[in-house]
Amino acid sequence: MVVSEGKPTTGRELLVLLYHEIRVLARQRLSGERPNHTLNTTALVNELYLRLAPSDQQFRGEGEFAAAASQTMRRILVDHARAHKCEKRGGSRETLQLSALTFDICEGRMVGVEALDEALSQLAQIDERQARVVEMRFFGGLQLQEIAAELGVSCKTVKRDWATARSWLKATLGS
Repeated sequence: MVVSEGKPTTGRELLVLLYHEIRVLARQRLSGERPNHTLNTTALVNELYLRLAPSDQQFRGEGEFAAAASQTMRRILVDHARAHKCEKRGGSRETLQLSALTFDICEGRMVGVEALDEALSQLAQIDERQARVVEMRFFGGLQLQEIAAELGVSCKTVKRDWATARSWLKATLGS
C-alpha cells in the first residue's frame, strides 16, 4: 500500500503515487479496442488526471480513490464513445470490445461502451451497490476484497452482488 488508510490525500497526490498502476489499468481497458482507436492509454490517464486532480478532493486511501477513479474512467470512455459517433463529426455507432470481463458477462459478444453504461445506470436504479461492484471491478480493476473494504460489506456479500449483477447484465445485454 502506497498511502496509509485514513490519512486524507488529494486525488492529485494519489494520481502521482499510483501513476504506474493507473496506466496498467487504462491499458487493460483499451486493449480490446479497435486498432485505430483515437483514445490511447496516455490520453485516458491524462483525462483522468484532468478530471480528478483540480478538485483537490480528499481521499481516505487507495480504495476510496480507486472507486472514484473507476467512475471517472467509465465517464471518460462513455463520453469518448458518444463524441466519436456524433453525426456532426461524421462518426457512426461502433461497438467497443472492452475486456475479458465484458466477455464473461455477455458470452463473448462485443458490447458497446454506451450499452454497458446504460445497463449499469439501469442496474443502479434497481440495486446501486451491485452497480458499484461492477463499476469498481470492471472499470477500476479492484479485487473482490478491495471492493468489500471500500463498500464496508463482507467479501461474501460482494461475491453475491457480483454474481447477481453479472446475471442481470447478461440477460439485459444479451438480447
